[in-house]
Amino acid sequence: MAHNINFNEQTGKHSFFSVQQKAWHGLGQIVEDYPTSAEALKFAGLNFTVNKAPNIHRLPDGAEIISEKSFFSYRSDNGAILGDKLGADYQVVQNIEAFNFFDEIVGGDGIMYETAGALGAGERIFITAKLPDYIKVGSSDLIEKYLFLTTSHDGFGSITAAFTPIRIVCNNTLNAALQNCSNSIKIRHTQNAQDRLKQAHKVLGISNKLSGELGQLFNHWAKVRITDAEVKKLVQLAMVPNKEVLQALQKGLQDELSTCFVNMCDSVYQYAFTSPTQQEETTKGTLFGAYNAVTGYFQNVRTYKDEEAKFKSIMGGTAQLKAQKAFDLCTDFANGGAAALNFN
Repeated sequence: MAHNINFNEQTGKHSFFSVQQKAWHGLGQIVEDYPTSAEALKFAGLNFTVNKAPNIHRLPDGAEIISEKSFFSYRSDNGAILGDKLGADYQVVQNIEAFNFFDEIVGGDGIMYETAGALGAGERIFITAKLPDYIKVGSSDLIEKYLFLTTSHDGFGSITAAFTPIRIVCNNTLNAALQNCSNSIKIRHTQNAQDRLKQAHKVLGISNKLSGELGQLFNHWAKVRITDAEVKKLVQLAMVPNKEVLQALQKGLQDELSTCFVNMCDSVYQYAFTSPTQQEETTKGTLFGAYNAVTGYFQNVRTYKDEEAKFKSIMGGTAQLKAQKAFDLCTDFANGGAAALNFN
């Protein structure tokens, strides 16, 4: 199953819910109103608990030894094994605890659960929740404020919580982090993971500060003019995959650039100059528009192996890295002009 959304054979439903619009191959439950955390847990098929038990080793003579150092995790509702060879200090963070984390951020009032779901056998879950206000760029361009959390029950990866603004007009994920400020936290599944998760909302208090700073920054970028030629240089620098390509750009050796790199940049140019969302007052010929060209390409144009690959790329992979590079380039351009786009 390419999308990798968990299918619960007991309920006959996919473990995913979304408010008002379908996502990920049109699967899952669609609800009209924003649910409470308890309702979201049920709609997303995440209302199961995860247990941890020691591995049992069978000896050649048939005797069994219960391990004191190796454990596995499994779902309580259907017995599906989620992780194996877990350490003794691995601490399960239950799905309901992840939702409680969001409720605690705003005191249980005002959080709007947008999507949630489980992947694979249920070993990885994700939640996105919308905060009740916006970042406003110009007179009509609104950027929604989201919090995102993902955690796993298989021993791979940390609990990750992030602040993610999403542009309403074209649904661009803007994974921007301001200098000297992180937009995410990672918590290991150690013995104190639950306690740290309870305190994580304090760390994510940066979301309010960050959104205010982003609002000021994006409004400034919307007034900074940039030429088409400068947009192309910015795109090339943001998309550079390795030092060989950078060296070719530095030497002006356009003929040595790979077809893949050239085609990718051309696709970003096409989006930058022709997409309807790039023709607005805040985006046409502006630095804000140049930044949105890069993020918009990865969200709306680029072809991925499947929806899970897209999800991973945008939230912590190539798309996020390129968006961050574009963010840094735009910051430098706003401060120093075209000189910031020097290939050196």
